[in-house]
Amino acid sequence: MAAAKRGGLGRGLGALIPTGLAESTTTEADDAPATAAAPRQTAVIERDPDQDRDVSRETSAPEPEPAPDVSRETSDGPDLVPVPGASFQLIPIADIGTNPKQPRQYFDDEHLLELQTSLSEVGMLQPIAVRERTPEEPREDGARFELVMGERRLRAATALGWETIPAIIRRTADEELLREALLENIHRVQLNPLEEGAAYAQLLEEFNVTQEELSKKIGRSRPQISNMIRLLGLPPTVQTKVAAGVLTAGHARALLGLDSADTQEHIAERIISEGLSVRSTEELVTANRLEEKPELDEPRPRDSRAAKDRIKAPGLEELKERLSDHFETQVSISWGRKKGKIVIEFGSLSDLDRIVEQIGVE
Repeated sequence: MAAAKRGGLGRGLGALIPTGLAESTTTEADDAPATAAAPRQTAVIERDPDQDRDVSRETSAPEPEPAPDVSRETSDGPDLVPVPGASFQLIPIADIGTNPKQPRQYFDDEHLLELQTSLSEVGMLQPIAVRERTPEEPREDGARFELVMGERRLRAATALGWETIPAIIRRTADEELLREALLENIHRVQLNPLEEGAAYAQLLEEFNVTQEELSKKIGRSRPQISNMIRLLGLPPTVQTKVAAGVLTAGHARALLGLDSADTQEHIAERIISEGLSVRSTEELVTANRLEEKPELDEPRPRDSRAAKDRIKAPGLEELKERLSDHFETQVSISWGRKKGKIVIEFGSLSDLDRIVEQIGVE
């Protein structure tokens, strides 16, 4: 029982999710306080023999009961509603294999230490989620269970030397493993932009859906999904800086406006060394694009003043991203010598109606 106490789970959780092992119920019954069971026994034994046996225990017991053990009351009674496809157990940590589709590649040591402290002082308030592997589909490492959600909690418990861990055993299909792990990581500790983008790309491939359909499945806007996936096109050296947190997603998106990987790497170094803001980076990228590749459909400026007018377009990338987020679709902004152009893309007539309604045109 040492592991169960250390886990910090109240017996109330067992009342919500039916236990999967018969011995778990026996153990709970053995550990239940005698004070909680005694009034019920007294009520049955001292009852008037002439009284109808169908009368409830509450009416035959005049003395108020102490605070009941919730899990004992509900687990023995007829009102327990099983949760379809889920059961609660304390399972050996050694029997749990990692999630092969875990989107998180980096686990912050400081956060894990904080979680270990919390587990030591408070216990595990929320169990991990696992699925049981069948003999027909064994894992290479021979683990009986496969983690669905809760790798940080599992790592922290392992570091503390726990032998068992509270877990909800669920039926989870292969195609749902990545989605559930992704949602947990997004809602708990934020993935770095590249991990998030890679997970979105994998979901698109596995579900064979569009970005719009995926956004509805996971509750993320389509522009956010698109922007994160685009970051995967950066050079490896720049991706490393994004993963390490020295470049933000905003800086990385600005660098995508450059065609040359060498230029992207060079400006990434300048961002770090000079402490450039996202807006300053966008202006620098705009200037570099005009120097490297002038627009073919616009005449080359004849004087320095015209060139300055064309380069001086701060915040266009940021504005484009804001418009894309607002309309939940791809928006492009082109800037010419005397005029500019905004293009708002739509996927269907209903999508067009939605955009028109957002603009406020009747």
